[in-house]
Amino acid sequence: MKKRIIFLVVVLVLGAGAWAAYSLLFEHSGPTNSLLVSGDIEAHESVLSFKTVQSRIVELPFDEGQWVNAGTLLARLEDHDYRQQVVVDEAVLLVQQRQLALALRNLEAARRTVASDQADLWEKTIDDQRDQQLWQSNVVPTQTRDLADTALKQSRAVLERDQALQAAAEESVSVAQANIKNAQESLKLARIIIGYTTLYAPFSGVILVRNAELGEDMQPGTPVFTLADLDHVWLRAYVNETDIGRVRFGQAALITTDSYPGHKYVGRISMISENAEFTPKSVETHAERVTLVYRIRIDIENQSHELKPGMPADATIGLSPSGSP
Repeated sequence: MKKRIIFLVVVLVLGAGAWAAYSLLFEHSGPTNSLLVSGDIEAHESVLSFKTVQSRIVELPFDEGQWVNAGTLLARLEDHDYRQQVVVDEAVLLVQQRQLALALRNLEAARRTVASDQADLWEKTIDDQRDQQLWQSNVVPTQTRDLADTALKQSRAVLERDQALQAAAEESVSVAQANIKNAQESLKLARIIIGYTTLYAPFSGVILVRNAELGEDMQPGTPVFTLADLDHVWLRAYVNETDIGRVRFGQAALITTDSYPGHKYVGRISMISENAEFTPKSVETHAERVTLVYRIRIDIENQSHELKPGMPADATIGLSPSGSP
């Protein structure tokens, strides 16, 4: 009886050990319901510079790390010469407008002259017809008929000349109108260029880099500020090839950082790379860098603007079962 009891105890111990080994080897080695990935916070960044103009910075009220709202004045250039160009273009426009007024008066005078010529031609035509009839009736001499005919030809020539002058006056009006249009566009451009002497924040964000100093001469396109949009930040991370089948677009994730312990940020996967790549050198050891991974992007809600570009962070992704949609 004792041997049987001892045998049963041994069987139970062996069975418990086998179950424990099975649990360790199979259950804990199987897929989990979440995936922890690490990476750095990134944000939309814009490099801001002055366009077209070249001048000296006379106003530069913000420094690196400061928050600015959209539309805030970030920098201003000395603009005396550009304002003077506006004055010159306004004077040119005024001259062109006066030239147009003169051309319109000349055109009106030419039209009146042509109307007078037409009336004279009509009268000379009637006189010529009447003298022709009287000459045929031997009432007037040939000289009278010839004078009437000559007067008609002269009247017709005067009309043709003045009609040509009227056409020239109309062309002068068209040229003056074109000159006004050109002067208006030049003035508009001069005013636009004045706008280029001020630099405003295109969106609300934090100044990451200030590349210029007060009093510095700026060339067109030279960076002045780098502005980051903290309303739209994301985490760039990498997922192993073995886990990519359970990662889906739109999956939720919780992001944590060492900077704010215990604070969790809500995010969602917004991009999954279609092509695998080797793990970046900055992420893992040499042995792990040869592993194929897929780059993902997790958009994060950052209303408090606590998350900054370059900040390391971790994300816990709730995984789908392998092979499920």
